[in-house]
Amino acid sequence: MAPKFDPTIINIVKMRAVGGEVGATSSIAPKVGPLGLSPKKIGEDICKATQGWKGLKVTVQLTIQNRQATVTVVPSAAALIIKALKEPHRDRKKVKNIKHNGNITLEEVMEIARIMRPRSGAREFSGTVKEILGTALSIGCTVDNQNPKDLQSGIADATVKLPDE
Repeated sequence: MAPKFDPTIINIVKMRAVGGEVGATSSIAPKVGPLGLSPKKIGEDICKATQGWKGLKVTVQLTIQNRQATVTVVPSAAALIIKALKEPHRDRKKVKNIKHNGNITLEEVMEIARIMRPRSGAREFSGTVKEILGTALSIGCTVDNQNPKDLQSGIADATVKLPDE
């Protein structure tokens, strides 16, 4: 027998979703079905909440209390960098293996690092900036028309100055 329904319990469900698209209800159902929610309605809520992230894969956090879900977007460093590149929206079904060979500024990298700071594994702000530069390197973009690896070594030997958060 299932436990009695308690309206005060807060459940948190995290899942990856494509921004601006209604996800497959078959992938949402196992996560929210046991909590008494409609997968179709949750999919539409996720679609509305991720309109600003059209075409990008982002993590969404569902906070469920009393059979009401609130959707929060928790973007990754890669999603933030791709959004900072200001690339046009692409159809994921038609355009595959896209190269993100744009350029962003060090200021934008530091802004992304401030957003990612609470989830960073680094002790200091400069370490978080280095993490974001590593993500930029793996995406394939440049920072201030330089290779992100060069900026990382510049931060390590103190030739590139960063503010203390």
